[in-house]
Amino acid sequence: MTSGTGVTGRIGGTGLLVVTAVPAEAEAIRAGLPTSPGAAPHAAAPAGTSPAAAEVTVVPVGVGPAVAGATTARLLALAEAAGRPYRAVVSAGIAGGFVGRAAVGATVLASRSVAADLGAESPTGFIPVDQLGMPPELLGVGTAVPADPGLLAILRAALPAATVGAVLTVSTVTGTAAGTAALADRHPDAVAEAMEGYGVAVAAAQAGVPFAELRTVSNPIGPRDRDAWRMREAFAALTAAAAALG
Repeated sequence: MTSGTGVTGRIGGTGLLVVTAVPAEAEAIRAGLPTSPGAAPHAAAPAGTSPAAAEVTVVPVGVGPAVAGATTARLLALAEAAGRPYRAVVSAGIAGGFVGRAAVGATVLASRSVAADLGAESPTGFIPVDQLGMPPELLGVGTAVPADPGLLAILRAALPAATVGAVLTVSTVTGTAAGTAALADRHPDAVAEAMEGYGVAVAAAQAGVPFAELRTVSNPIGPRDRDAWRMREAFAALTAAAAALG
């Protein structure tokens, strides 16, 4: 299968860049990538990238949209300058899931990645930055970046049980009932929240590279309760989902 962007049905054969926040997420993804003995790693791959994941480069780029976006932009630019540009980018890792929309342990594919806390507080509630009178050119790609349709279709075919919906990018993780309710009301199609997707999406959009976001759910979004986190289950789900990237 080929998307309109030139990404084929076998994503890993296209020069795929997968970025995570932390090394543990990167390790979970590498553990699930299909093996391809004898193939050489991508030229821009960092030390430690497995030859078994020949055309898939997995890089932990840091926590939060700023460092994730900046590092992704740098990786894309270096690969292009070397004459071996990446043809797709996936932001991947664990996330919180909205109760009733994405259960703990679920795999989530973003229909769009949303800058959910970019804007202003007001006496009547949150105002998204695109409603503050900012000229469109100052917003770059806007406050929400849709996943590349072809890339999303490939991932959905490979992960038919995945939940599909908006994934919110926040700089401050939601930890109260009131905050959860406000986000859920503002984004009725949201299924999860994380901290990097929108930044990576902007970097990909500026470079003209197809983008998607893949998450597995470690905890319900709501009042902060570390006893409710299921990191082992989320990492296991991430490893299982990584097969779709090879």
